[in-house]
Amino acid sequence: MEEKPLFRLLDTGRASGAFNMALDEAILMQVARGESPPTIRFYAWSAPTISIGYFQRIDRDIDSDRVRSHGFDIVRRMTGGRAVLHDRELTYSVMAPGDHPFAKSSVVESYRLLSCGLREGFINLGVHADVVSLAQPSERAKFATLGSAACFDSPSWYELVVEGRKIAGSAQVRAHGGLLQHGALLLDLEPDDLFDVLLFRDDRERERVRAEFDARAVSVRQLTGRAVSYGEAATAFADGFSDGLNVQLIPMNPTEQELAAAHTLMEQKYSQDTWTRRR
Repeated sequence: MEEKPLFRLLDTGRASGAFNMALDEAILMQVARGESPPTIRFYAWSAPTISIGYFQRIDRDIDSDRVRSHGFDIVRRMTGGRAVLHDRELTYSVMAPGDHPFAKSSVVESYRLLSCGLREGFINLGVHADVVSLAQPSERAKFATLGSAACFDSPSWYELVVEGRKIAGSAQVRAHGGLLQHGALLLDLEPDDLFDVLLFRDDRERERVRAEFDARAVSVRQLTGRAVSYGEAATAFADGFSDGLNVQLIPMNPTEQELAAAHTLMEQKYSQDTWTRRR
């Protein structure tokens, strides 16, 4: 019987947006150097948090006054993509060294491979999602983006959709000699909060993009009619990654080196306006 490749499984629970992004990068650096094994991490957010993509401009896409009035945090990711409101979700991240098959694959292929694990996790929650390939022009046309600042109005090259509606949003980067992919798995959805902090040219554009968003995004609760807890979702997706990626997951904790590096990155990078509000 062929032995399954080993992945470390971390469940770090709730933390601030700055620390969550810092810990993802700290783990990536350790994994890329071979000082930690390939890792899958689950986490949540201590307060509702807007995360923006690496290339996004806050002054163009986000109403900072409304973010503050809602009591939301805001953080910039090291990955691309558009704005996500992290709140009623399970967030995941996958880190692999540069010589791992996931990292040696093209970005498109690695999205496809990792989506197989995500799909099995949704199946475990009673949601049968399809892996959509936007490599095909016919599929790409169905999800032609409106160019809004919101992440969930269109899927990436390979993502999970249910009856044409997106249920997971992922972003990937190759950095520090390794691969990081992280994303939001929607357990519930309240688009009003997100659209209240996004900037639009006028109300007509806001209404148009909001209608498209409602048609393109969906949550586990909307599909199953029940609330799914963080713990239930974490178990479902741990089993899903194990089955879908054919790997063995070993529950562990972050190392002291990873935590120390994360605190440094949080203080010097992710909590600083020079990073968050850079242009």
